Amino acid sequence: MGDVAETIDRTVEAAPSVGLGVPLMLALGTFAVGTDAFIVAAFLPAMADGLAVTPAEAGHSVTAFALSYAILAPIIATLASALPRRALLVGALAFLALANIGSALAPSLGILIATRVAAAAAAAAYSPNAVAAAGLLARPEAKARTLALVIGGLTVATAIGVPLGRIASVVIDWRAALGLVATLALIAAVGVVVTMPRVAGASRVGMRRMSVLKRPGVAGTLFLTVLGMSAAYAPYAFTVPILDALSMTDGAVVCMLVLYGAGAIAGNYVAGLLTDRWGAGRVLRFAYAHMTVTFAGLAAASLWLIQGRPVLIGALMVCWGAGVWSQNPAQIHRLIAIAPLEAPLVVALNASAVYVGIALGTALGGATIGFGGSVTLGCGMSLALMALLCARTERRSRPGGE
Repeated sequence: MGDVAETIDRTVEAAPSVGLGVPLMLALGTFAVGTDAFIVAAFLPAMADGLAVTPAEAGHSVTAFALSYAILAPIIATLASALPRRALLVGALAFLALANIGSALAPSLGILIATRVAAAAAAAAYSPNAVAAAGLLARPEAKARTLALVIGGLTVATAIGVPLGRIASVVIDWRAALGLVATLALIAAVGVVVTMPRVAGASRVGMRRMSVLKRPGVAGTLFLTVLGMSAAYAPYAFTVPILDALSMTDGAVVCMLVLYGAGAIAGNYVAGLLTDRWGAGRVLRFAYAHMTVTFAGLAAASLWLIQGRPVLIGALMVCWGAGVWSQNPAQIHRLIAIAPLEAPLVVALNASAVYVGIALGTALGGATIGFGGSVTLGCGMSLALMALLCARTERRSRPGGE
């Protein structure tokens, strides 16, 4: 019990509650990370031309980032556990800026991929620790709302990454865009230095703390994250062809993507509010039910080619974004409650689960999109329904039935 007491003493050093400044600066950092991860997809054709490779080969840079993040997040969380939080976060943002400058100057695909792996390492060091720090500094009655605010930076970047990338690709080239991401990361680093109080690291724990996976509730929660994100991303990676099948113009497609983003932002923040009031379990069950109904509606629209109904499709896009991004605040709140002393590690594991779910969902979508958008949407609906059933089953096994 000695090192547990020491860990508690050290991590509560910065326990006095902070205002909005800290979570807003942390959210700016997660926005930089998310923009870096998702905007690149919009520039793949231009990157391929600039590096004299095919778009498929340029796409390896996106895959390298996602896989590196998923693998490195829990490793970095354990190895960096003893570092002071502010120094770790500022260092991660500075390294993210340098990695993006390297990507912007890359003369070949090999160097580009190497710098994308470096960027993923910086992102893996920043995002889980930023979320964990926000949870530590927040008042207990507002913890989920604070988590939602910090996660919201990633949500906004994810939500607007595709439409922003489509617009930016017309105005600037991909090298300039990565330079802007580097600038954004540096601004966030300065903001964290100015606003965030000193927060000591935990005791040095090493990889042995991966045994946290054996703690009741951790593995089940991470499995739900994988399942829920797989449901979300089976159709999401192919949103544009699905919308094209409904005979929408380019302008309408961008508008629908923006509506998805608006729903994602709203869903993320409202989920934080409701998790504080209702508990994580109820919010998650609502999110999975919401996704199931939304995908069913979009599949019906795609199957019967419901055209000329932009208001209906737009409403479904808002619901899609809201359902998908209602998951994260509740999941992270639950994991921190289960393992408060290993908060950075369990948040990192959840981030890895998110990326595993994205990879699995995208692969499933790629295998089914050739049969039509309704089939891909049906896969997403089936996975969301499975997540709902798993969440309902898990509820009965939890103390108090949360």
